[in-house]
Amino acid sequence: MSLLAPPAHDRGIATLTLDSPANRNALSARLVGELADALDGCAADETVRAVLLTHTGNTFCAGADLTAPPDPHALVALMRRIVALPKPVVARVTGHVRAGGLGLLAACDVSAAGPGATFALTESRLGLAPAVISLPLLPRTDPRAAARYYLTGERFDAAEAARIGLVSVAAEDVDVDAALAPVLDGLRRASPQGLAASKELVAARVLRSFDQHSEDLIARSAALFASDDAREGMTAFLERRDPAWRL
Repeated sequence: MSLLAPPAHDRGIATLTLDSPANRNALSARLVGELADALDGCAADETVRAVLLTHTGNTFCAGADLTAPPDPHALVALMRRIVALPKPVVARVTGHVRAGGLGLLAACDVSAAGPGATFALTESRLGLAPAVISLPLLPRTDPRAAARYYLTGERFDAAEAARIGLVSVAAEDVDVDAALAPVLDGLRRASPQGLAASKELVAARVLRSFDQHSEDLIARSAALFASDDAREGMTAFLERRDPAWRL
């Protein structure tokens, strides 16, 4: 059974829906592979003008699946594929986003989050760090806010996510789909060439981050995952208890 719902098409917009609510749409090796293949299909389909990435359940993405984690190279390749795709990728978020899910979100070109959306970079609480997801996150997020949320793991809402540049629109007073309607209308009005050339301009800085820092951050992530602190942090998380360092 696929972890993505069957793609839906509406006047040039291809909707890809993360559909693994049992593990809160966590980024397993399988989901990363399925999403990469779906994006490649959208890139090759001349009838697709843009991609809308959304989710079932109350969680957009809970981060890496600790029971079946993706290869770090595959996760980096997925985020880079979103950034480099010659078609805009728009995120529609109505639930929670945690850890690696923020990297997936930051890779998208435009995003809207509803009032039920919450966000947190919880890696430091597991003995880890937001290493590879920094590739799209740091170029697009306010530096002072990144420092705070990287270090503390605090939860924040859609309004704060918009303030710090993580999402484009905090849809607090209107339905998320209503907030996205003018965005999707604008994309339908644009030529494929115009969209590809415009995206290339706005994504250039993020792609430089990938090209310059990917291997270093992959190595850093692997070292952290192999550490004693990470073993304790992930074990405590799975056992639903505080880790040994909790004061």
